[in-house]
Amino acid sequence: MKPLLPRAFGLCLGLSLLAGAASAQTVLRVAGNFPEEHSATGAMNVFKEEVERLSGGDLVVQNFPAMQLGGAQENVDQMRSGAIFAVFTSIAYFTRSVPELEAVSLPFLFDSREKAFEVMDGPVGKLMDKALLEQGFVNLGYGELGFRHVTNSVRPLTRLEDFQGLKIRLQPNEVHLETFRALGANPQSLDISELYSALQQKVLDGEENPYNIIYTRRFFEVQKYLSDTGHFFDFINVVANKDAFDALSPENQEAVRSAMRSAIEWQRAEAARVDLEFREKLVAEGMQFDEIPAEERARLREATTSIAESLKERVDPEVIDLVLEQAAQ
Repeated sequence: MKPLLPRAFGLCLGLSLLAGAASAQTVLRVAGNFPEEHSATGAMNVFKEEVERLSGGDLVVQNFPAMQLGGAQENVDQMRSGAIFAVFTSIAYFTRSVPELEAVSLPFLFDSREKAFEVMDGPVGKLMDKALLEQGFVNLGYGELGFRHVTNSVRPLTRLEDFQGLKIRLQPNEVHLETFRALGANPQSLDISELYSALQQKVLDGEENPYNIIYTRRFFEVQKYLSDTGHFFDFINVVANKDAFDALSPENQEAVRSAMRSAIEWQRAEAARVDLEFREKLVAEGMQFDEIPAEERARLREATTSIAESLKERVDPEVIDLVLEQAAQ
């Protein structure tokens, strides 16, 4: 990990004051690693418009989407140090600091996006917010990254045995890595910023992402086969530096939270609307789409049943049980 900026210096960068003729404006620097056309980037724009309106111009948002400030892990480190105010990224990039988040990353946990958000908008989400806060992070909302699906350049995936030995890129989430080991694959963690070239050079056989990411990052150019594995449902979370957030007035804190509620509501609806459209676009670009038969999906689920018990070795078992209970309701 790169050395972090001193807290005081970083905070000055992430939350800066611009002296105006009549008043001072606070500038909030917000980063994201999603492409320009992704709904998360659209949500960043909604947030900017809303927070500037609600604060009466006291707050000004500078957005840096599409890896303008580096990859996902770099953005998280920048937010942690205070160099930026907040980051839009997958919860996977916080699991090493907040392992409780791995509990909502268990394989085949959610049958629908509606159930996933019912869980995260309830007691489970509050528990995750508390765990993040203890690490110096203020969680501002959970959006949809979506169900993740496997692509590869070697063979169609239609049964458990097809995963055997495939070198698959995953996010830095131990539950994700353990899941693919259980399926017989050879998973490797890699930042999204390095993935296209690794696939192009055949260093890796494949990757797994929601349809929208597969398309907007143009992985169809370097991958042939696509399956509807839906093995994880992945959340976007928007996380702010606690010191920077606490430095805002109570009124501006509420403006930030209210603006983000609007942004997240818009993003969830947009992500759901375009999900299958992106799959159709991938097929139109030449990818071969193969459905996983119900009996094979059951075999995949069975092969990964031990992951929850394994997670209890590093995360409070009560957290795991709460997530499983809420997901089953």
